[in-house]
Amino acid sequence: MSAEGGTKAVVAALTSNLVIAVSKFVAFAFTGSSSMLAEGVHSIADSGNQVLLLIGGKRAQREADEEHPFGYGRERYVYGFLVAVVLFAVGGCFAVYEGVQKIRHPHPLESWYWAVGVLLFAIVMEGYSFLTAMRETNAVRGKQGWFQFIRRAKAPELPVVLLEDSGALVGLVLALLGVVLTIATGSSVWDGVGTLCIGLLLVAIAIVLALETKSLLLGESADKGTVARIRAALTDGETVTGVIHMRTLHLGPEELLVAAKIAVAHDDTAEEIARAIDKAEARVRADVPIARVIYLEPDIYQAAKARTSTGD
Repeated sequence: MSAEGGTKAVVAALTSNLVIAVSKFVAFAFTGSSSMLAEGVHSIADSGNQVLLLIGGKRAQREADEEHPFGYGRERYVYGFLVAVVLFAVGGCFAVYEGVQKIRHPHPLESWYWAVGVLLFAIVMEGYSFLTAMRETNAVRGKQGWFQFIRRAKAPELPVVLLEDSGALVGLVLALLGVVLTIATGSSVWDGVGTLCIGLLLVAIAIVLALETKSLLLGESADKGTVARIRAALTDGETVTGVIHMRTLHLGPEELLVAAKIAVAHDDTAEEIARAIDKAEARVRADVPIARVIYLEPDIYQAAKARTSTGD
């Protein structure tokens, strides 16, 4: 996944959310709508999340050092997990609380046209951000469906922005529906119901993000297609006759660790094996550029040893 594409989507989302947040708080000041307040806090939370993603992307670029010999690539996952926490605590829980309070203690909606105007404006701005995220995602997701992409993506930025923007658009529609029903019925309970629905939506999105980034934090292997390409590249049919077993681990979205035990003939010299290992590493890096850390251990192939391998 292109880090540049993810950054572009994050910057577009940050710009949109800052503008939208100001307009929502202005509308809340004129209307007293709890939906507008919840949406304003939602936009502030989203803006903070985008800042976190940018910080994580910047910090992940630091060079490896003695304390962190494999680099800082997975720091992007740490900040992605923080996004889920902020979205849950600041966006979702606040909106749920505000919605319950408005249902229990309704008060009239004032200057409703401010709320409607701002919500329509926000839908246009969020739509721009969402289209930017979709465009950048289409450039990297290939034939994967949207759900598959979010589940399998190794870089957190685009999935986060996609989920946030889609949630924001649905939330805006819910807020607009709550305001319209309040105007139509004269009961501001509907404004509270809209706010409550927004909160539950944000909590659900935050849980999905937390689960996905947790998996990345724990360490995910390369996808099956990449594993097959690495296995094929390791074998030359001459000195390296096969792969006994192999492990892969993402050190970051664009950095992969490969550890493999490769089969060699029993009568190969140490010089021949060393030369074959160098060539195998070169083939892997040429075919899978993100395979930047490679450890190969030569061994004599034994069927029993291969069977005890727990997989890739």
